[in-house]
Amino acid sequence: MTVRAMAGEINEGSVPAYYREVYEAIRCRTDERVQVEVFERLLQRAGLSKTALSQIAEHVDSTDGFLTKLSLYKGLALIAVAQQGKQPSPKLLENYIQELPKPQLGEPRELNALRMQPAQNDVLTISETLEKLLAKDTVQVELIPEKKGLFLKHVEYQVTSQRYKISVYRRYSDFDIFHELLLQKFAYRVVPALPPKRMLKGVLTSVSEHEFIEGRRRALGRFINLVARHPLFSEDELVKTFLTFSGSDVQTRLRDTCKKSGDEFMTNRIATQVKEYLPADIQAQFSTSRELIKNIHNSFQRLRDRAEKMAERSKENATDLLQFGRELSALGSDASALPSLASSHSSWGTLRQSLKSLSVEFAVLSDKATQQGRREEDDVVEKLNFFLDLLQSYRDLCERHEKGVLHEHQRALHKYSVMKRQMMSATVQSKEQASVEQLESRIVQQESAIQTMELRNYFSLFCLHQETQLIFSYLPITSHILGAFVNSQVQGHREMGEVWNELHPKLGCLFGSNNGLKPPI
Repeated sequence: MTVRAMAGEINEGSVPAYYREVYEAIRCRTDERVQVEVFERLLQRAGLSKTALSQIAEHVDSTDGFLTKLSLYKGLALIAVAQQGKQPSPKLLENYIQELPKPQLGEPRELNALRMQPAQNDVLTISETLEKLLAKDTVQVELIPEKKGLFLKHVEYQVTSQRYKISVYRRYSDFDIFHELLLQKFAYRVVPALPPKRMLKGVLTSVSEHEFIEGRRRALGRFINLVARHPLFSEDELVKTFLTFSGSDVQTRLRDTCKKSGDEFMTNRIATQVKEYLPADIQAQFSTSRELIKNIHNSFQRLRDRAEKMAERSKENATDLLQFGRELSALGSDASALPSLASSHSSWGTLRQSLKSLSVEFAVLSDKATQQGRREEDDVVEKLNFFLDLLQSYRDLCERHEKGVLHEHQRALHKYSVMKRQMMSATVQSKEQASVEQLESRIVQQESAIQTMELRNYFSLFCLHQETQLIFSYLPITSHILGAFVNSQVQGHREMGEVWNELHPKLGCLFGSNNGLKPPI
């Protein structure tokens, strides 16, 4: 068999078996190309001078860090020419009419070791601690309502990034566009959900408009902090634009920023090779991690619900204490004259005067209880909600993986099998050549689509593997939450205790011989 080598360009046609064996030994497992790094390792086995090696490298074309199959064959031929003592030049290849020369590189099976295998930890593992994540940025989201007439027309937020040391102004619609673009660009990552723009039907009956807007502000704050602290998002231009651009049309700027690059699969340099780095049991690991994180999510939801109830009880306690004091004051303010029957031997008149001032102390107690409820809400419930938002975004990601790229891949495979059956049927029935060729073309296109979907599926699993690690990096936040809970209780009980102790001696005049009143401990 012959191989044509004209003007130094190799046409595959039929190549020496050794060339094919070398190609199969060193090509990417998930691609038909060869990584430049692998080819460079192959060159080192050739035993050639640095000058010859650089000449060969100069004549072998590569794109985006890869060689095509024909580029590799050209490189192998040039290695063989150089090993014969000749200067490696594509022009020389024209002289080989019958068969290209065989390079001396060892047995093909030995070349498997040259396949680029970076340490998995360098690619798969994210080396982030909770402290590092939290230190990336802290973003404050404050409410700046603008009133027109008697009604609130729209709400604006002041967004202040500690990292960039700048404040910008954003509306909910800006957050909405930003969130949409994040999902487009990072479909395989944990992108937290946004809170609803408007109150849902029926919410008005239990939540005031003010409470809804405040709840949404908190949720937007959690969203942007999770995004700003994500190992990948935090260094992305899209996030930087949202946090720093102070022009009049941030939405257009965000879209323009996103247009400059495709989604993460298109821009990640190892996106098409990730199968090489995934553990063999990746599906089993994914299932196990997903179930574990689901259980953690459920537990944290229950913790949050209890913490919310405790904060609500503190607020209710504040209301009850204030009302209790008011009732005492009302009782003491009753100016009704005592009947003669009771006036001679009753101390009620004196006691009644003492009750008037107690509303002040109970107002202080009420204020302390309100502060306690606020601490429980800000320090405990909010931290729980922060972590819950992350856990929910992970569960959303798992659903996107299964209903998105995995489902699309399965549908494409089914469509391909149907087309293959149609092709077999058309061949058997000897249909018109044009229709058969059209079907063949569609099959080729479908094969290409399936290959792309397979690569995206592996990339999705790769990202899931990393995002799972991110969840576990955040898990130590449990100690932060527990510490905040304990501190809020200690501070609250201490402050309440101080007020009760101050109130204690003031009640002494109400009880003769300490009747009903024990001395303070």
